[in-house]
Amino acid sequence: MRPPLFSIAMKLAVAGIALAASSLAGAQAYPHKPIRMVIPYTPGGSIDNVGRMVADQLQRQLGQPIVIENTPGASGVLGALNVKKAKPDGYTLLFNASSQAYLPLVVAKKTYDAERDFTPIGQIGYVPLIVAVNNDVPAKTIAEFVQLVKANPGKYTWATSGLGTTSHLSEEMVNRALGLQMEIVPYKGAIPQLTDVVGGHVSAAISPMPGVTSFVQAGRLRPLAVTSKSRLSSLPNVPTLAESGMPGFELLSWYGIWGPAGLPAEVTERLNAEIGKAVQVASLQAKFADMSFVPTRSTPAQFRQLIADDLAKIGKAVKEAGIRIDF
Repeated sequence: MRPPLFSIAMKLAVAGIALAASSLAGAQAYPHKPIRMVIPYTPGGSIDNVGRMVADQLQRQLGQPIVIENTPGASGVLGALNVKKAKPDGYTLLFNASSQAYLPLVVAKKTYDAERDFTPIGQIGYVPLIVAVNNDVPAKTIAEFVQLVKANPGKYTWATSGLGTTSHLSEEMVNRALGLQMEIVPYKGAIPQLTDVVGGHVSAAISPMPGVTSFVQAGRLRPLAVTSKSRLSSLPNVPTLAESGMPGFELLSWYGIWGPAGLPAEVTERLNAEIGKAVQVASLQAKFADMSFVPTRSTPAQFRQLIADDLAKIGKAVKEAGIRIDF
C-alpha cells in the first residue's frame, strides 16, 4: 500500500529542513580545522615577522591553529602560486606585501594575475622603507652617497630582498632619479639581504622598517633616508628621499592577506572581520609601533581598490624605468 501523499510531503519537508540545518551548521563551522598561511619569503624578515604576529592573534580569535609555511623562491612567486592553486575554502591563505601585486608588472613571463587569481581578504597595514648603508661606506647623507657612487663606478652595490619587490623597485627608482649605475643583487628575503649589507658584501639596501630597524638601532647599519612622505617620529633626524633629491617621492610597503580566487563570500567576510579585530588588539599595536608599522582596517572591497590604484601608479613608474626581470 502506497503511503498517503501527505505523509510523503511531510517526510520531504523534514528532510529539506534537516538538509538546510546541516548546510547552515557547516557554514557556521568555519574554521573547523587548522589553517595554512603561506609567507613566500625566508623566516625572520619584515613580512614574516608581521605575518607571524598577525597569525598568532588570529588563531586565538578563530580557535584553530594557523600553521605558517615559508615558501621562498622567485621573489615570492612560488608561494603565491602555491596559494593560487589551492582549494578556495579558507584553509590556505597568503600573507604578503604590496610586491604580491607589483611582481606581475615586471616579470617577463607572467605567472599570475594579481587581481584575477586571488581573493583580497584584508589589508593589515603599511610601513615605510629605509635607505641604509653598511658602516664601511663613508656617506652620512644621500648627497654624499651619490657623490661617492659616481666617483667610484662599479664599486657600490644594492642588495634587494627579491626581484620585483618594493625593495627592488625603490632601488631602481633611486638609480634612475639620481643618475646612479649601481648593480642590484637579489636575495630570497630581507634577512639574507640585510645580513650581507651588514657584513660589507653589498654596500646598501632599501628595506622595509620592520626588518631593518633592529640593525639601525644596534648601530650595524646607517640610515640615510626614509621613503615616507614625512619624517618618522622614531627617526626624526633621518630625512625623506623627497628632501634628498627626489621631490614628491613616496613609496610604502603595505601588507595584506589573500585567498585563492573564488573564496566564498562568507569566509572572506569572517576572516576580514577577525583581521579588523586583530589589528586593534593593544598588545599587537604595541609591537607594531616598535617596528614603525601602521596597522589599518579595510573591507575586502577597499583592499581590492587599493590594489587596483597601486597597480596603476606603480605600473607607470615601472614602464618609465623600463624594469623587466626574467627568472
